[in-house]
Amino acid sequence: MLLFIEQLLNGLQLGVMLFLLSAGLTLVFGIMRVINLAHGSLYMVGAYIAATAFQYTGSFLLALMAALPVAAVVGMIVEMVVLRRLYERDHLDQVLATFGLILFFNELTRIIWGRQPLFMDVPKWLSSTVEIIPGAPYPSYRLAIILVGMLVAVFLYLLLTRTRLGMQIRAGASNREMVAALGVNINLLNTLVFGLGALLAGLAGAMAGPILAVESGMGESILILTFVVIVIGGIGSIRGALIGALLVGLVETLGGYLLPELLRLFLPPAMADGAGASLASMAVYILMAAVLIWRPRGLFPAHG
Repeated sequence: MLLFIEQLLNGLQLGVMLFLLSAGLTLVFGIMRVINLAHGSLYMVGAYIAATAFQYTGSFLLALMAALPVAAVVGMIVEMVVLRRLYERDHLDQVLATFGLILFFNELTRIIWGRQPLFMDVPKWLSSTVEIIPGAPYPSYRLAIILVGMLVAVFLYLLLTRTRLGMQIRAGASNREMVAALGVNINLLNTLVFGLGALLAGLAGAMAGPILAVESGMGESILILTFVVIVIGGIGSIRGALIGALLVGLVETLGGYLLPELLRLFLPPAMADGAGASLASMAVYILMAAVLIWRPRGLFPAHG
């Protein structure tokens, strides 16, 4: 039971990381209609900047404060230099161009930081454990990640529903041409939205630094899960991104824990472990297929 609770919290933590990535990506696609495969590279940039700043300062907060603006600025430069030329092009051109950006960023990180991974320590003030229930200690840092994700979700909700910028973002997602005709600088709006998405990706990368190796190409594996989240939640929907991310995180984590245990009831242990691991890696995609059969536009498709 205690192990199940620990895995449940691990699933929530993975879901929160996926939400930080998918929130920005779904906003970008919902408003700009651009498929940005390089979003994982911005996650990687955030992780590298945070790890480098941490090495020089020893302060996790300073590392975080360095990673967020750098990731946002890099994202806005990418939007202005590359993506702005792709808005009117078809999705194949967007996929090819942003795939080229992945290769560019991966090589750039190898040139600047080398091929050896970087490592960050968990900040001392978050290195303890918290007993969720008696006898079930859980790392404070992972709980902090969950808390940060929830705060970001609240911030995005207030931004999109209570501010003028949020109104323009929602209107831009529904009808970009009408928003431009009403006098809104659509290019500036696109750049700001892309910068916000890049900042969230950088935040996810910086938060992942102490629990993962920071290395070139680290954004690709999590990007696949991020796209699964967006498809399940509904393209362009922040609420869908949150629900989809938590679902994917829980299925990914609990599947790896529960499926081998379940198969051990019917199969020899070695065979059950192998089959369970294979089924667990498929579970997220089976979930996506089931959701698409039930709701082809995702659980909470953006209106418009």
